[in-house]
Amino acid sequence: MKFKQIALILLISTSYSCSSLKVSKTPTYKVNYLDDYIYPKQVFIDGNEIGGLSGIDYDGNAYYLICDQPSKPRFYEADIILKGTTIDTVVFSKQHFIKAPKAINSQTLMDLESIRKVDNGFIISSEGSITNNKTPMVFYTDSTGAFIKSASIPEYFTSKGPQKPRNNGVFEGLTKAHLGKGFWVATELPLELDGPEPKVFNTTSLIRFTLFNDNGIAIKQLPYKLERLQKLPLLPFGVNGLTDMLQISENQFLVLERSYSAGYGTNGNVVQLILATNNNATNTLSDTILEKNELTYLEKEFLFNFKSVKKQLTKKSIDNIEGITFGPKLPNGNLSLILVSDNNFNSLGEQLNQFILLELIPQ
Repeated sequence: MKFKQIALILLISTSYSCSSLKVSKTPTYKVNYLDDYIYPKQVFIDGNEIGGLSGIDYDGNAYYLICDQPSKPRFYEADIILKGTTIDTVVFSKQHFIKAPKAINSQTLMDLESIRKVDNGFIISSEGSITNNKTPMVFYTDSTGAFIKSASIPEYFTSKGPQKPRNNGVFEGLTKAHLGKGFWVATELPLELDGPEPKVFNTTSLIRFTLFNDNGIAIKQLPYKLERLQKLPLLPFGVNGLTDMLQISENQFLVLERSYSAGYGTNGNVVQLILATNNNATNTLSDTILEKNELTYLEKEFLFNFKSVKKQLTKKSIDNIEGITFGPKLPNGNLSLILVSDNNFNSLGEQLNQFILLELIPQ
């Protein structure tokens, strides 16, 4: 065996041992896979194809799914009908276009990633377009999608900020705060000056969880360390980042991390569900650079790796899972989780509108 091959194997082996994830002997929650459902491609509402589903929320009556198509920013209303512990059917009933002021309503701005229902409308996150100098946003709409106001984001998240947000790596995760007091938003990737993107070897890749109050003012922030790439890319592209989050209690979040490595066809995604706990994590709201600071991060506990159920899935493939919501209670009284994948309108190959149903069991 050649020296370079041996070195590569040693490097990858070392990186596996350096994961920040804890596998607890007495886990806080157990997660069971229940079912999946593939919504067909080439289905349209008023001439617009259903796809690009990058976020989902449930308010007890209907589901709301954000579409990340920049040229037609919109969200859908849908019914996801469960029968016992299976997904019987998914029915899209309405679509609402984002109606924003002309000054901000451009296709480079509206890269929508997450949606959460609030009393009189929605909170929506947008990654913007850093390369086109369009700043990321978190904003409120009414129930029809009409723009109301945007949150006041710290300067380091803006497209002109000296910390340099990474293009297509900004406001990806969004969750209502515990007891409905404001909301949290998280970046998909680190700001450039906060640290490197995750690699196949272990890196200190820090993203920011930011708490906003009901007035859209940032009041607190916690650092979170991303996992490394889960597969060595066979082609020159790989990424691992946060795709969505749910606050489950005052100090705990359910976090989706999605790792993608090019060259594996439909097997390039590795998706993990993680419990992040705030045990005196550093408040980094005033920190302009994270990389070299002495910080206490959110603690992480592994809950579920979707590759463990790959053979049970309809297409035997884990797709680009980007959205998560609490669903209805199951017949046994446990909470359900419903996840959805973004098919990118199939521009990157054979991708799916994939819905996954999980059971969350407190231990």
